Amino acid sequence: MTFAEKLKSIRKQAGMSQEQLAEKLGVSRQAVTKWETDAGIPDIENMMKISALFDISIDELLSNEKGLKKQTEYLYESITEYDIDEPKRYDMKFGGAKQFTLTGYEGEKIRVRLVSNIMPSLQNDFKVRIDDTRKRIDVDVNRKNGVTEAAAKEAVSIFVQIPTPYIGKIECAVSAESVEIRSLECDSIELDTKTPNVTLENVTGTVEINCNLDMEVICRSLNGEVAINQVSATSKIHVPEGVAFTAIAKGIGTSISYEKDGKQTKDFSVPDAENIIEFNGMKSELVISR
Repeated sequence: MTFAEKLKSIRKQAGMSQEQLAEKLGVSRQAVTKWETDAGIPDIENMMKISALFDISIDELLSNEKGLKKQTEYLYESITEYDIDEPKRYDMKFGGAKQFTLTGYEGEKIRVRLVSNIMPSLQNDFKVRIDDTRKRIDVDVNRKNGVTEAAAKEAVSIFVQIPTPYIGKIECAVSAESVEIRSLECDSIELDTKTPNVTLENVTGTVEINCNLDMEVICRSLNGEVAINQVSATSKIHVPEGVAFTAIAKGIGTSISYEKDGKQTKDFSVPDAENIIEFNGMKSELVISR
């Protein structure tokens, strides 16, 4: 089934007209018609909205889409691996990328994979350095041969896998069009980033996001705490239906509001819940959305 067929099917199952879907997404009905007739696909922002609205992953939406490359089918790639034999703290700096994905897996190596479809000199233009210092692993991606961060953001995606048995605290700095963190269980993940889109899926522990851009954060699951730190920004976090959480606003001039199905609603947080959404900073707003 193509993306067009899937979108039409899930829209009808939800009892929505094209006009109603367009209104919820903030697009024209003609855009929805184009997507459902296979005349085009949504950009990443609208794809994430569709994913959140119908509670279906982007991977599932696009899994059988013709003409889209799977993760393993990039034209150019550079892979760096390093054996891990005990729990470590990870301090990782990646710079700019088009897409960044961090996942845990049942293995014994940290694996950093750089991929591109338009940069044949990828292996020569980027150097991945992994340093093992006592209880800490440092990972740095350095650009060479005059490659700019702007070029990296246009051409290169980064996929990082960390062995689940050896995950301690994670600190990660990256600037990307989209950031995904999946299948990770650890004490804490601190994400220093510049990105408009963050996806969290099957992440257990505390996730701290430092970002002063307006963001859309999609939590496909909520198992612990998500702390968002911002200055002069307006962001939105999507939480799964039926998941209880406590919401806390700290700082100066910060506020939290709530919406459901795209419409403002009353506070639906739960005092003293195990899961926590904390919003910190200055002069910033956070919308918590079902």
